[in-house]
Amino acid sequence: MNDKVNIVLIGMPGCGKSTLGKALAKRLGRDFYDADDVIVEQEGKTIPELFAVSEDCFRDAEVRASRTLAAKQGVIIACGGGVIKRPENMAILKKTGKVFFIDRSPDDIVSDVDVAVRPLLKEGRQKVYRLYEERITLYREAADYCIVNDKSMEEVLYALEALIRNI
Repeated sequence: MNDKVNIVLIGMPGCGKSTLGKALAKRLGRDFYDADDVIVEQEGKTIPELFAVSEDCFRDAEVRASRTLAAKQGVIIACGGGVIKRPENMAILKKTGKVFFIDRSPDDIVSDVDVAVRPLLKEGRQKVYRLYEERITLYREAADYCIVNDKSMEEVLYALEALIRNI
């Protein structure tokens, strides 16, 4: 893959986007950005503060962050789990990047992730299953490539890196 093309990671909260993104950035010698961190920096408010106003308030901030991130070259971006809810986000990010869906089963997510610290998952474990069902089609439609996260982090990272090197 061209070194100037961004690598955009999408998927459910807790699927491994940030963990894989940071490790991949080290291996490939690229900069890593977590979209949620960019939102906080740009908006001057935490994610929970933005959600407290409304989900739309947060989603608007997410669009602004998508524009900022898409303007970069050759970086790895871990998007928020709901980035696919606004089609404009994916259109913006695809202009300068390839989108990789990190597909992790809801069972694995709830067994690993503290759902209490995730804004959209505070309703409990069943919310993870509902979100997966609501979003799975959107993730698949938005993705240029899909990586199933059902092995060790090292194995998934190796598969992702191999795929990127062969594009």
